[in-house]
Amino acid sequence: MDRITESQLDIFCTEYSLVGRPQDNQFEHFAAFKRHYDRTFDPSEIVVGAGGDTGIDAVTIIVNNVLVTDIDAIAELAEQNGYIDATFIFVQAERSKSFDGAKIANLANGVIDFFRDKPKLVRNERLSEAAEMAAAVYKKVGMFRQRPALICYYVTTGNWVNDANLVARETIAKDEFNSMQMFSTINFHCFGADELQKAYNQTRNPISREFLFANRTDIPPTPGVGQAFLGFIPFTEFKAIVSDSSGKEILGSIFEGNVRDWQEYTTVNEDIQRTLASEARSRFVLMNNGITIIARTIKQANHRFTIEDFQIVNGCQTSHVVFNEDGLDNSVCIPLRLIETRDEAVIDSIIHATNNQSPLKPEQLFALMTFSKRLEEFFQTYPMPHTLYYERRDAQYDRLGIEKTRVVIPSNVIRAFASMFLNEPHRTTRSYKLLREQVGKEIFGDGHKLEPYYAAAYGLYRLDWLFRNDTTRFESRYKPARFHVLLAARLILNPADWPRMNSHAMADRSSELITALWSPESDHLFLEAIAVVDKIAGSNMQRDHIRQKPITDDLLTHFGLKPRTE
Repeated sequence: MDRITESQLDIFCTEYSLVGRPQDNQFEHFAAFKRHYDRTFDPSEIVVGAGGDTGIDAVTIIVNNVLVTDIDAIAELAEQNGYIDATFIFVQAERSKSFDGAKIANLANGVIDFFRDKPKLVRNERLSEAAEMAAAVYKKVGMFRQRPALICYYVTTGNWVNDANLVARETIAKDEFNSMQMFSTINFHCFGADELQKAYNQTRNPISREFLFANRTDIPPTPGVGQAFLGFIPFTEFKAIVSDSSGKEILGSIFEGNVRDWQEYTTVNEDIQRTLASEARSRFVLMNNGITIIARTIKQANHRFTIEDFQIVNGCQTSHVVFNEDGLDNSVCIPLRLIETRDEAVIDSIIHATNNQSPLKPEQLFALMTFSKRLEEFFQTYPMPHTLYYERRDAQYDRLGIEKTRVVIPSNVIRAFASMFLNEPHRTTRSYKLLREQVGKEIFGDGHKLEPYYAAAYGLYRLDWLFRNDTTRFESRYKPARFHVLLAARLILNPADWPRMNSHAMADRSSELITALWSPESDHLFLEAIAVVDKIAGSNMQRDHIRQKPITDDLLTHFGLKPRTE
């Protein structure tokens, strides 16, 4: 392994708490990291490499722009969105300095077997779980917008030079995948050290784009804003901003400041598409609200602009429809509002105002903005090694040299809080929609103390750390029950009912819980909690069993509490 790749691998392993693992396992995590998914996630969730991996080291399943690591989430996403849009990504990682045609064939065979109803190759538990999720996706075939996409990566530390024999192996693999008639698009990539280093650097360096912005007006100086412009740009310049390095795909990470993600072809988006397909396309600039870009740095040389570390905070739907439309030329112009600021309060106010026309409930906007900002600041008031980072915006901590396992995404805070403080661990997956509906009410409520949210997040962080680093005592088979384990741990410490969420007593009780979770003895607390959950569940940790309300009811009854009515 060359020195640059090894140095990057060391940094990556430090950030993701993988330092103590064998280097081959570390490299599997590194090679699989952020392949077509820019949001924060634990790479350990997708690595399947071990005995019985059938030549596959990592499987990433993305459904409706969400990384799926739990089979129950597929039904939830289908119900939430009304459609299924899926991508399957497979990685084989070898530290070898050369590429091997047999390895390409092994990966292809493993992928083909992965999608068989009756596999011929022996699978390990992690790969079997991933295959079950894939099968669940295909059971929703009636909800497909199109067939799922398939992407394969064969990664080494060598130098890819388009060797004719290896390229032929790639072609054979793609032909075999195509004969399965299961995928809308098929891509097979061979990555060497150069490609791997470049891909990793892109996850750490600010995104930069250069484009012409001739038709604009300067906006007068505004407090908190470095410079700002209002105008429009032709289609080709717009596409240069939103395309990834290949120019073939839209750059998903630049939309993470949006209140909502790409919604596919809703009625409104179909109207935009029809306009672009008609003679009215030249009037698009007059008919559309356009896009708003916030950049931390704007450099200007006459009409040529360079923007760095930027986000499209409004116009996600417009951007996707325009990008996806074939045959557009510069008769199509897109309204553009371009703002340079590093002031988080200004950024929040712009996002709030530009998304105000979206049909969001007031309590949702409150939760996304005001409460989340308080959580972000509060989590970082605790000293290391107890600091957590609440991620208000996806990938906001990617370029900071911090331990990424300490970054807590909002959905996990909601799940952990609902488990420990609302006694509802069974709703964390298949009924997560019901939890989201409580945002702004029982969850992220105005006036709520912040200590219980930190306690829940830290409990989940600590438990996941134990599952990742103490695999002998914390067996992976218990992970489907981790939210029940969080509730059991809290009940072991103090089974009394919680005070009001906005009371000083709640802050005090939560602080006691935090102290216990910080203790080096917390591993014994979680082992005791696992034993309780294991007994109540009859040692059946299967998802369909453990994630039912009767298990939660029995757990509460075990500690002398009355089950919660729904």
